[in-house]
Amino acid sequence: MSEVAKKEEIKLTPEQEQEVARQFAILKRGTVEIVPEEELLQKLRRSVALGVPLKVKLGLDPSAPDIHLGHTVVLQKLKQFQDLGHQVQLVIGDFTGRIGDPTGKSETRKQLSEEEVKRNAETYVRQFGKILNADKMEVHFNSTWLAPLTFAEVVALSAKTTVARMLERDDFQKRYANEQPISIHEFFYPLMQGYDSVALQSDIELGGTDQKFNLLMGRHLQKEYGQEQQAVIMTPLLVGLDGEKKMSKSLGNYIGIDESPNEIYGKAMSIPDELMMNYFEYATDLSLEELQELKEGLTTGKIHPRDAKMKLAYTLVRMFHNEEAAREAEEYFKAVFQQRKLPDDIEEREILSSSLENGKIGVISLLTALGLVPSNAEGRRMIQQGAVRINEERIDDVNAAIAVKDGMIVQVGKRKFAQVKLV
Repeated sequence: MSEVAKKEEIKLTPEQEQEVARQFAILKRGTVEIVPEEELLQKLRRSVALGVPLKVKLGLDPSAPDIHLGHTVVLQKLKQFQDLGHQVQLVIGDFTGRIGDPTGKSETRKQLSEEEVKRNAETYVRQFGKILNADKMEVHFNSTWLAPLTFAEVVALSAKTTVARMLERDDFQKRYANEQPISIHEFFYPLMQGYDSVALQSDIELGGTDQKFNLLMGRHLQKEYGQEQQAVIMTPLLVGLDGEKKMSKSLGNYIGIDESPNEIYGKAMSIPDELMMNYFEYATDLSLEELQELKEGLTTGKIHPRDAKMKLAYTLVRMFHNEEAAREAEEYFKAVFQQRKLPDDIEEREILSSSLENGKIGVISLLTALGLVPSNAEGRRMIQQGAVRINEERIDDVNAAIAVKDGMIVQVGKRKFAQVKLV
């Protein structure tokens, strides 16, 4: 008799059936695809009937030092499993991170050093604690089981799939068709991620939609190694603040969870209205009932979009900082952006008198010297967008020469201020 057949014979009380339905409704919220749904239901039925938590895996490579709101979509799903009493298996890809996930890449990724991966991993674990209950999660480093593999074992692992299967991946397929190089070690990435599920005997694995090939490889390898296959839950990719592209630090359209309360609040208020409910659903801890109330209120006009967005901004600050910080960030936003008051705590930044010519400096040079823009190109762009003010007067000329005065206030956009201190 098959494992699935055995599971189907599990008899549950009406109360247990109700609990399975409740958990499934929570876990399905905000997902794009569950592979396969019936197996997830069967696993939940068995878990509820036997009182045994499911082992739920999430693997993340520490490829950058900070995580942003886009990363938290899948972490929120993991938190839901945690709140339902299941066992979280957080896998830090300190071994796979040295290779780099080739997903969506048009060229071979630069391999990170062991030191870079270790440093980033430490930051990740600390930041995860802002979302997950650190006392109720297993943290694994996949070098624990991948590094000791002998070459013979690696060969045996590679024999579990084919080159044709690897070339089914869209990114590999495109690179192969365009005669762009694909390094052999890149083929090992999905094998190693899949082997993580074998090592941990995971019941469920979570990941974004861009990880589908890697997630299904876990199912394939578990079957090859004689294990019960994990169910796979895929979450959406969060569109960034520009309303067009996936949230990314390199694109500047992100909200970092380690950013200041005022920065998180202000950035959240710039989210396009049409994406607001996606952010609520994918990236906050609001209940299904609260989400439904919001949707109905926005649809009927009972709730103004501005008020809903302020609730979103407040919620994000509360989640990543605390309630008091959220209240203060809201008051700051109201004072600075709604009442047009200057903030009370503008940071002083020094300008060397010797850098001035007859007491003046080009406006773009001023912005970069104060650290308000990362580059001349960004400074030019902000001026052209009408986002630069000096002593509350808008500057429209990118070639303007500014007479620098001690104490003058320079503003870029809605959230960046500096008070000049001449030295």
